[in-house]
Amino acid sequence: MYQPVATTTARGGLPTDSGDTVVPLDQIPHWSDAKYRFSFETEDHVFPNSYFPDPLTSSSGAGSSGNGMVSRFPVDHEVNLKIYLWRGNPWNLEVDAVVNSTNENLDEAHSSPGLHAAAGPSLAEECASLGGCRTGMAKITNAYDLPARSIIHTVGPKYAVKYHTAAENALSHCYRSCLELLIENGLESIAMGCIYTEAKNYPREPAAHVAIRTVRRFLEKQQDKMRAVVFCTTTSADTEIYKRLLPLYFPRDKHEEEVAISKLPADVGDENGETVIDERKIRIKPLPDVKNTVSRPLQASMDLPVSDVGLTRRNSSYLGTLLDPAFMSLIKDPDERRKEQWEKAAQAQSGWNCAKMLGYGDLGGPPLSAADEYSLHSRYLAKANSVNLTEIAEMKIVYRGGVDNEGRPVMVVVGAHFLLRCLDLERFLLCVVKEFEPLIQKPYSIVYVHSAASLQMQPDLGWMKRLQQILGRKHQHNLHAIHVLHPTLGLRAAIFALQLFVDGVVWKKVVYADRLVQLFKYIPREQLSIPDFVFQHDLEVNGEKGLIVDSRTKYTHNRT
Repeated sequence: MYQPVATTTARGGLPTDSGDTVVPLDQIPHWSDAKYRFSFETEDHVFPNSYFPDPLTSSSGAGSSGNGMVSRFPVDHEVNLKIYLWRGNPWNLEVDAVVNSTNENLDEAHSSPGLHAAAGPSLAEECASLGGCRTGMAKITNAYDLPARSIIHTVGPKYAVKYHTAAENALSHCYRSCLELLIENGLESIAMGCIYTEAKNYPREPAAHVAIRTVRRFLEKQQDKMRAVVFCTTTSADTEIYKRLLPLYFPRDKHEEEVAISKLPADVGDENGETVIDERKIRIKPLPDVKNTVSRPLQASMDLPVSDVGLTRRNSSYLGTLLDPAFMSLIKDPDERRKEQWEKAAQAQSGWNCAKMLGYGDLGGPPLSAADEYSLHSRYLAKANSVNLTEIAEMKIVYRGGVDNEGRPVMVVVGAHFLLRCLDLERFLLCVVKEFEPLIQKPYSIVYVHSAASLQMQPDLGWMKRLQQILGRKHQHNLHAIHVLHPTLGLRAAIFALQLFVDGVVWKKVVYADRLVQLFKYIPREQLSIPDFVFQHDLEVNGEKGLIVDSRTKYTHNRT
């Protein structure tokens, strides 16, 4: 698809022919190349066409003279040699990786324009298998028909002036995540377009500040592992912005460094380039009412064994002189707090002994908080996306099976395909988390097909409770209904136990369907994908009340 470049390409941010031309890295000038200097001293750095003031502009004298001030971005020739500026599409460049600015679903419609068309249809298939990507994070795929080796996909934030700092730090994390992923995969060169879209309303110049300073801070720490970072622009507006701002963060001589001191924004972030909010810093202050007279006894107690230190401090008469009584009244004794936790755990354990004796599994343990559930879900999803679960997916136990009457997506679970002797339950759990992730973000339904299935050797209630905790509260909130087809008496008893021991809210959403015609009231038959044996089972179980399968169309109709 691509042809090697035959002649000298345009350099230094000038327009190029972005057809099917492969541009080697050595055809792009280094930022430190003196022949392509750009004077920023005559440019107006105030947002001239913005409909709101530039949030990065400081009113506290940021534009004053830099005399006597230390540069926050001193000249570093080694770092400058790794920086390039290119006007054109990044996927025309012969680099190790290119960056794709996309959305949470990694779909083609919201990706960098033209990238999917250049890479080929296989890219969309791999993106669909990744399970999405969170804002500020990045994921890597093959590059397919591109001259690059890999594509790094990242999701930029939406912008609002009210939440400027949050959007700024999320955007900074996008660039840093891309660079970290590059190094983790043993790659050294990357081409980065502007990670923002017009739809997300991020203003161009503040976004460029974030991009350039984040890359600068990253290279200061990891320059030995990086060979090249190419800033790619596709519009003249972006090109001019980058040519004006690059000397602020990558000065090429002392003159540019001195000019940058007065022209840099007041806030250029921390050591990673992220904005620091002073009100959210952790402050460590001395304890109130500390007296010099107690320094000697306190030092003596420090020489005691660890087990004796707590007793000495707890029983000493001078403890009240160390801490403010009002402050101490808010803190429980650590031993008392630990004792309460043990008592709660013991009560929970004894309360579920009956369930374990009945074979329902271990239902003990305190409930998880929302933060704990989120952390648990994130860990399992990350692991599920990093391992190959093809053999479990091919068993067709859990899969996306259509939509219901209200347009909600439907997840189908086939009980007859679940063979515990052939499954690793931990890997199956990862597969469930991966399959459910795209659906649980919005309202959805579940169809459990119990046709020709058996309750013997199924996961116990303890495993079901663990699965529900991993899926998290979003799953519980967005789940509309669980349609159970062909339930048996034993299955109804098991669902009653789930309502009683696991979660009465979720499992009370069960809707039983003894026949297919009852299920089709909620989910149109042409919209539902279920195995063929289900139709035959329905006929065998329900007889004259069942359905007949048309062998030519595989559609069903009522027996007359």
